[in-house]
Amino acid sequence: MTHAIQELVVRHVSPLDTAEITELVADAMWDGPVARWLLPDPMARRQHSPRYFEIFVEYAVQYGEVYGMTDESGRMDGVALWFPLTSLIPPPADYDRRVKEAAAEAADRVHLLDAALEAEHPIEPHHYLAFLAVRPSRQNRGVGGALLDRHHARLDRAGIPAYLEANDPRNRDLYLRHGYRVRSVIDLPDGPPLWSMWREPMA
Repeated sequence: MTHAIQELVVRHVSPLDTAEITELVADAMWDGPVARWLLPDPMARRQHSPRYFEIFVEYAVQYGEVYGMTDESGRMDGVALWFPLTSLIPPPADYDRRVKEAAAEAADRVHLLDAALEAEHPIEPHHYLAFLAVRPSRQNRGVGGALLDRHHARLDRAGIPAYLEANDPRNRDLYLRHGYRVRSVIDLPDGPPLWSMWREPMA
């Protein structure tokens, strides 16, 4: 299944390569504001990030929906991990143990982050965008917007809202341009703000 937008082709990823997706998500997000707050040391952060993000990639492969975009050589440039929270899904298996192993000394902060996000997460049925990751060398080329449009078109047809957390002002502004509004600002202890954002389906 493909969908072309401005010469960018988004596909529902199949077969799913969790190693490739994890590598891309870690490459895009290991040095972001929240990652730096979780683990300030850059060498440790670079080392531990793949194992941390692997937890969520495997979870999305099992219970979510994964969209990807590849370049001419077939290398993945961007990926979106969505969870259809229109019915109950179980939490990630063995989550606490895996976080402790993956995040090392940052495990306590991971739990603070989880609690802060959970406190703001809406309870009404919606699709949740857990990660929108674009390879750093391919950013600012419309990849993220095309990935959003791919799933939004489906949500609009079905009349389903969407929810996410933006972790920096640039991402927040991208989501605002795609129909989201800010619901609240999530403040982490001595950390960066996150913006919880909601999008109503469009006719």
